[in-house]
Amino acid sequence: MSKRGENIYKRKDGRWEGRYRKGRDKEGRIIYGYVYGKQYNEAKEKLSKKNADYSIYGEASAKEEMMVDEWLHYWLNILMKNRIKPSTYSNYRGRIKRHLSPFFKNKQLSELETSDIDRFIYSLYLSELSSNTIRSIISMLRSALKKAVNDNKISKNPCQGVILPPLMKTEIKSLDRKQQKKLEQIALYKKECSAEIIALYTGMRIGEISGLKWEDIDFRNNRIIVKRTISRIPSVTESHKTEIIIGKPKSINGERAIPISKNLKRYLMEKKQKSTSIFVISCKNSFTEPRIINYRFKKSVEEAKIGPVHFHALRHTFATRCVESGIDIATLSKILGHASTKMTLDIYTDSLWETRRSAMMVIDKQLNYDEKITL
Repeated sequence: MSKRGENIYKRKDGRWEGRYRKGRDKEGRIIYGYVYGKQYNEAKEKLSKKNADYSIYGEASAKEEMMVDEWLHYWLNILMKNRIKPSTYSNYRGRIKRHLSPFFKNKQLSELETSDIDRFIYSLYLSELSSNTIRSIISMLRSALKKAVNDNKISKNPCQGVILPPLMKTEIKSLDRKQQKKLEQIALYKKECSAEIIALYTGMRIGEISGLKWEDIDFRNNRIIVKRTISRIPSVTESHKTEIIIGKPKSINGERAIPISKNLKRYLMEKKQKSTSIFVISCKNSFTEPRIINYRFKKSVEEAKIGPVHFHALRHTFATRCVESGIDIATLSKILGHASTKMTLDIYTDSLWETRRSAMMVIDKQLNYDEKITL
């Protein structure tokens, strides 16, 4: 047996074997190295030398420099994997595989400079990625390198000071009242509960609707409790395959209670009486994944003849109707599960134009231009 903490063992052939942490592979698994000696002290001396060459955490020391690609995989698979949602992990893993690893594969972490990040951003431009996607990739890279600074792997974060493309405002498309009416006429006559009706009158996301159970609807207190979401992401274990993930909503604010009105309550209660599934939107007596909800939605859109519309437009339609009805932004932000009212304002600033114009008309009444003021 070895002495506590030494990792030195006597082999069956009589030699002594010492084991040390040599590094980590791209998936974050520890790579071990071994030393041997005829005597215990010989093996111990060799092991001490190897341990001096490698850090206690198994990353390469100055004698064997860590590459940028190695650090990114270590950061994601060891430091972040258990701290972020599976969908976020899959998103980060895809960015590293598609963009970061190919560009920085031959770059040592300690040699990384701001000019390298600038060239990387330019390469993303040439790939015709959107400005928002580029900013998102650099934001993730900045976080990974910030940890490298904190762990004394590099002296400063080379992402600091880079010039990012301007944040582009995403065009918010919602249905007008005529289009909404046509879609509702199709949805209301469905035998099963309609995901479209829930989206139009609660503003819930497609993944949240997919994960909604009847037990989440409190008919006594007239509210829906949003506490899970279902999504399909690239498989972590098998390439070119996807897997279903059932998890918590998009953010802390995503876990919320949404009031339900009288008409929506009547609609949901009627559908519950006929349902045999624990899920509100069911498929083969189980949940209906977002991909199937989208498929059903496209058929309804074609039948309603309202042109190409994405399911997420229903959430925007709900928000637009709320703004048009004079609901305050703080209340709308809570219903939608946004992280802040600023996010709601940034997204629906165009929808608020009529509200702002009405406010100016109220103030304008105080100014009577026809009055002649004499001094």
